[in-house]
Amino acid sequence: MIKTVLFDLDDTIFDFKMSERIALTKTLINLGIEPDDYIISQYSKYNISQWKRLELGEISREEVKVNRYRLLFDELGINASPELATAVYEENLAVGHYFIDGAVDMLESIYKTYDLYLVSNGAKRVQDGRLASANISHYFKDIFISEVVGHEKPSLEFFNYCFQRIPNFNKDSAIIIGDSLSSDIKGGINAGIKTMWFNPHLENNGSEIKPDYEIHSLNEIKELLKEI
Repeated sequence: MIKTVLFDLDDTIFDFKMSERIALTKTLINLGIEPDDYIISQYSKYNISQWKRLELGEISREEVKVNRYRLLFDELGINASPELATAVYEENLAVGHYFIDGAVDMLESIYKTYDLYLVSNGAKRVQDGRLASANISHYFKDIFISEVVGHEKPSLEFFNYCFQRIPNFNKDSAIIIGDSLSSDIKGGINAGIKTMWFNPHLENNGSEIKPDYEIHSLNEIKELLKEI
């Protein structure tokens, strides 16, 4: 029987892709760069690659933030400051929020039954701003952000930090729900808890990372938790 539910935030509760595109567009305009589809898609490619390097422990969080812009500007031959772009982007990203369909209804329907916690690799300033805007913090017993924890998902250190701060925590009655196989699901497996992969776009899982459960809509969570 499940008691503790760990939720990823970006692209599980919040529509991060929407927030990212809007914040990036505003940032590029601020720097005098036309935000066409190619530039935005290339940024996304570099961003994903740098976050993967962070998950592998190859680079730091600050290097992720700056590297993605440095790589983008180098490719396009743009004379702009990656550090300035990083600062402007984070300021834009921290404003407002966009929910994944069904997120609030789902949280409302389960938070009195289960102990909910947020586990996020996002930047603290950004997550604090969006959580305040969204007014959903009351659904969660606690919020664990990797920048504060000092470790990133999927590291065991991150999860151990969280487990030590959850009252009467029991791995057998815990599950993590998230969209990232390499971060959320791998992290949950490493930590010895159950895993539920949120896969709304029906992506093929060709990796060796196998979740215990897979859902395609947040509306499935309430009933599935009852069955586990």
